[in-house]
Amino acid sequence: MNFQLPEFFKKNSFYVYSFGFLFVWLTFFDGANLITQFKYWQKLKSYESQIEYYNDELVKVKAKEKGILNNLDALEKFGREKYLMKKEGETVFVLVDGDGELMEEVE
Repeated sequence: MNFQLPEFFKKNSFYVYSFGFLFVWLTFFDGANLITQFKYWQKLKSYESQIEYYNDELVKVKAKEKGILNNLDALEKFGREKYLMKKEGETVFVLVDGDGELMEEVE
């Protein structure tokens, strides 16, 4: 079999080889190579999903905070349970499950 390169490759072989070398260099050896860029892209997607999760949690916490701060009974209950605040001569018992969460809030 007699394989011949097209005329373009014969005339511009320096440019073809230079482009090939540059492509291989940028793909595998450069500091910002394609493999590293792909890993960075995966990290970015992971961080974006974490941002969504924390934004959802922030909304939940703000709703809970609003409910506690607007109700004095809930505020007193929160202070007693979370920070073990008590009146003088009083003992406070807080019931928690194995994970350390309040029994009332476990469903």
